Amino acid sequence: MTTSNHDTIVVLDYGSQYSQLIARRVREANVFCELFSWSTPAETILALKPRGFILSGGPNSVYDHGAPTLPDYVLASGLPVLGICYGMQLLAHGRGGRVASSLKREYGPATLQINEPDNPLFKDWRLESDAEPNSQQVWMSHGDKVEHLPPGFRPLAHTDNSPFAAAADVDRRYYAVQFHPEVVHTPQGRLVLSNFVHHVCGCASDWTPANFIEEQVTAVREQVGNGRVVLGLSGGVDSAVAAALIHKAIGSQLVCIFVDHGLLRQGEAAQVVATFQREQGMKLVAVNAVEEYLESLAGITDPEQKRRIIGEKFVRIFEREANKLGQIDFLAQGTIYPDVIESAGKDKKDAHVIKTHHNVGGLPEDMDFELVEPLRLLFKDEVRQIGTALGLPDSLVWRQPFPGPGLAIRCLGEITWERLERLRLADDIFVSELRQANMLRQDTQQSFAVLLPVKSVGVMGDGRTYQEVIALRAVTTEDFMTADWARLPYDLLARVSRRIVNEVEGVNRVVLDITSKPPGTIEWE
Repeated sequence: MTTSNHDTIVVLDYGSQYSQLIARRVREANVFCELFSWSTPAETILALKPRGFILSGGPNSVYDHGAPTLPDYVLASGLPVLGICYGMQLLAHGRGGRVASSLKREYGPATLQINEPDNPLFKDWRLESDAEPNSQQVWMSHGDKVEHLPPGFRPLAHTDNSPFAAAADVDRRYYAVQFHPEVVHTPQGRLVLSNFVHHVCGCASDWTPANFIEEQVTAVREQVGNGRVVLGLSGGVDSAVAAALIHKAIGSQLVCIFVDHGLLRQGEAAQVVATFQREQGMKLVAVNAVEEYLESLAGITDPEQKRRIIGEKFVRIFEREANKLGQIDFLAQGTIYPDVIESAGKDKKDAHVIKTHHNVGGLPEDMDFELVEPLRLLFKDEVRQIGTALGLPDSLVWRQPFPGPGLAIRCLGEITWERLERLRLADDIFVSELRQANMLRQDTQQSFAVLLPVKSVGVMGDGRTYQEVIALRAVTTEDFMTADWARLPYDLLARVSRRIVNEVEGVNRVVLDITSKPPGTIEWE
């Protein structure tokens, strides 16, 4: 995928949990941006011909032994630089300033006071008013701070605990902020990043869905030529948008394979066939593999083993069906930018495995296909924008995230068709009620039911019951790296619970999961 037609900002990652958010915020300003480790070779970075650099935050102190450093090429390039938190300290330290441990660790909200409101970094900054009482708030997360600015720098803003909450060497176009402009807890943070990329770096606002679609249609046509492409369609957002984009480029040269493993949500299998085969007019091979999957998963309760079985089964069925198609030259995948970033970081020494990735396993290395991945530089929100621009229905584009193993990891314990149907119906009731209350997009970013491997005593009518338990999970999140449980209205919860125990045979109790992430994860397995 080429981005040579776009002004580019490079974010150097120093280990902050917010690094991807920085890149997303720059993209939201309609400027193309890529995220790289600070240790990436200079030739890789400079080949992009960036218009500026952003240095992320990170957990280190600039004085730690072996702490990440500022690569020489950054300042030698003469390009604008914005340092955020650790990035600010790194920039100050590298230019001759002094960084020291703060007597008072600053973590959480702080009130920012602007020293120089006419500075380009704070252009159009809104002063606090009755209508926006928290507009001056910024989010701090640091133990060290800059004690003395380097030569040429002057303070732009301060908080009660940070005399240099923002500073700049305007002549060299070096800017630094101690707070995190990328997080939602800094209400005007997007403005700061937009000002940097537009007014300091001079980038054009040309990273738009329309431009992206036009460029990728051309790129796919050039890559594929007269060849044939096969794509494994899961019904999820990423593979769906990839299919629609590639189909726009090459039409009938694309063949999609949809494997119905029986682990999808209510009505999803039928919707995939209707949307892509009938409405979009794509070549679609729909495979009913429900019995194969149920047989393979019989008696399996370990979640990691479930994932391995589902991934392996998908690969083998995909291979089998692809071999029936004759000559295939390319394999298309709905790989998106977070997948690329996570894959690039798998070899990092400090990486921790939380769980096997939710998506189904990769295809075998010996499959003789060249990859077509038109979405590999997009974040999820950008993928949705492209899907809408391509005319896909909102019911698919705005479908909430769904793990590759599907209901297998929401059906805790043994997987049987009876238990899957029980879970499917309960989940549909919950999601339908949320949709009816208009709470599926803004109020909850991921909502689902979980069938627990326990039974509880209940009373229905005049009889005693001993049946299964459904847990409801609904979270609010900005980036899915952290999440909080959604505060749903009591009357909605009461209605959902009443419907589930009355309409779902085999369930007599409903509970609500009120765990945030961390310490929990969004999924249960």
